[in-house]
Amino acid sequence: MTSPLTAQPASSAEDLVALFDIRPSDTPTSPEARAAAISAPKFGTVFSDHMARISWNSTDGWIDRRIEKYGPLQLDPATAVLHYAQEIFEGLKAYRHQDGSVWTFRPEANAARFARSAHRLALPALSVDDFIGSITALVRTDIEWVPSGEEASLYLRPFMYASESFLGVRASLEAEYLVIASPVGPYFSGGVKPVSIWVDREYSRAGAGGTGDAKCGGNYASSLLPQTLAQEKGFEQVCFLDSSTGTYLEELGGMNVFVVKADGSVETPELTGSILEGVTRSSIIQLLTDRGHEVTERRIPLEELLADIRSGAVTEVFACGTAAVVTPIGRLGGSNFDHTIGGGGAGELTLAIRGELTDIQNGRAADRHGWMTRLA
Repeated sequence: MTSPLTAQPASSAEDLVALFDIRPSDTPTSPEARAAAISAPKFGTVFSDHMARISWNSTDGWIDRRIEKYGPLQLDPATAVLHYAQEIFEGLKAYRHQDGSVWTFRPEANAARFARSAHRLALPALSVDDFIGSITALVRTDIEWVPSGEEASLYLRPFMYASESFLGVRASLEAEYLVIASPVGPYFSGGVKPVSIWVDREYSRAGAGGTGDAKCGGNYASSLLPQTLAQEKGFEQVCFLDSSTGTYLEELGGMNVFVVKADGSVETPELTGSILEGVTRSSIIQLLTDRGHEVTERRIPLEELLADIRSGAVTEVFACGTAAVVTPIGRLGGSNFDHTIGGGGAGELTLAIRGELTDIQNGRAADRHGWMTRLA
């Protein structure tokens, strides 16, 4: 079942921002260059002028909260993260609403997951206040980098890494936390398009007792080879099965999966410890429930799904995550099957849920669950 995601900040936004020392860049991007940079950016390739940063050590705890010039990091060759992959990250967006205000979606949920990931990777816990304070201070400093327009946003990437220089297998006694920001446009140019998915039977994304439910780079690194092999076969993304039996759906390389039945019910793989608990996933479960759909979290056998696609019992399959929000899946292939889902187009419920969620995020629909937090 879905676990609690939220933990509320203890202080006001003004108090949180006041904790950060603002150190303006001495070479800010000109208004003309910034406008050109955010006019049609490719995801994650253009970055704002500043970054948030907090340092940690085992003696003093979290210190030196600041907003500083965006730039390269200087790392000793023996820095722990380079050898033992002790790092975690998050992803969320800042949206400019029609009145010019800037908001983000469920940051307390990202903060809570960040804390869980830190615990699993033996990194220091970052408070909800510091997490939300850092993104608020950065967005207010780089407010002009928040784009406007249909599905445009400022993508925020908080991350933490082990920064102590040593060789030896133990938890680092030093860490760095940063947030960088990248203006992004619509994930799909020309409208939402169904993607093709290859179901991989050879490789696993994560195993029982591993780090599958933590948002850490190793999980994504393990998906890169299967992703490359899937693309060589003509598929756009890869879906992983459970590592124990190789029979149950888990998730894509970076997105959760939903299955829509002809009777209107919806299923999604249950959280078994090897699946990341997506913020978008939990939000969609709530929106589907609001609409009267029965939503079941359970282990979904691949063979059952394939049989239901063939019989028409399954009419839609979609994936979800922060970057693409909701992505229709039009084709599902594997070593001994290749099925078109629902005629290969984007399903009605898929598009409806995507539209409702993006309307809430962009201020076009009522925020009845209190998911939005104003940043500026």
